[in-house]
Amino acid sequence: MPCLDPRQADRAVAEAVRWLQAGQPVALPTETVYGLAANAFDPAAVRAVFAAKGRPAHNPLIVHVASLEMARACVAEWPETAARLAGRFWPGPLTLVLPRSSRVPDIVTAGGPTVAIRWPAHPVMQAVIRACGFPLAAPSANRSSRLSPTCAAHVLRSLGGRIRLILDAGPCPVGIESTVLDLTARPPRILRPGGVSREAIVACLGTDVLASPPPPAAQPGPQRSPGLLSKHYAPETPVELAAWTDPAGLRRRLDEAG
Repeated sequence: MPCLDPRQADRAVAEAVRWLQAGQPVALPTETVYGLAANAFDPAAVRAVFAAKGRPAHNPLIVHVASLEMARACVAEWPETAARLAGRFWPGPLTLVLPRSSRVPDIVTAGGPTVAIRWPAHPVMQAVIRACGFPLAAPSANRSSRLSPTCAAHVLRSLGGRIRLILDAGPCPVGIESTVLDLTARPPRILRPGGVSREAIVACLGTDVLASPPPPAAQPGPQRSPGLLSKHYAPETPVELAAWTDPAGLRRRLDEAG
C-alpha cells in the first residue's frame, strides 16, 4: 500500500481520485485527523469503509464537501442558522447535523433522518473532493473505537493492508475531531466537542447552545452522530486513574511505574 506525498500534488490527487472513483476507500488528511474516505453517494464504497475499520453499522459517518452547493445537495433543508455557521466556520472543524436529502444512502446515516456534514479546511482534502466531483463520507482512518490518527504513520499502523492508499501530508494542524452541532435540536446541541468551541458558536448564532451531548449509547442502535458510543477513542495502552487526594499513594504508583 503506497503512501503518496502531496508535495507531488497532481500525481497524489489523481491517484486518490482513481481509487475513489473505483469504489475503494482512501486515507486522506484533514485539518482535524486523517479520514478514511469513500464516495458518499455509493453504498458499496461506503460499506468498504465500514469493513476496513470494523465499524458497527449503527454508527453514522460525516459527509465532507468542498462547496456550499455540494453541501446543500446532501440535505433536505438549509436553515438560516446553517448558512450563518457555514459562513463563519467553513471551511473548518465544525460539522452540522441537518435533515438528509434522498441522495444520501442509509448506510451513511445509519438509517436515520439526519446527515452530519462538514467542509474541511485542508487543501489536499479539498482538492480531492473537487477532482472527484462528489462528497466523501469519511470517518477517522483507524480501527473502530481506537484513537484517531493525526499523521500518516498512525494510519499505516492501524489500517496497513486493509486499504489501497494513504496521502501523507504530515501532521494534522488541529489534531482533534470536528465539533458536531445538531441543528435539528431546539436549541442547537453539541453532540461531540471538538475544534470549534461552544462559546464561538454562541457568539455566531446569538442564541443558547446546549454543551452536553446525550448520554453515551450503551446498547446498539442508530446514532445521530459519530462519537456517541459508550466506547470511543480508546487507547491500546492500559491506563490507571490516580486521585490527587492521595499524593503519597500517587507518588508510590509513579515510582512503581518507573
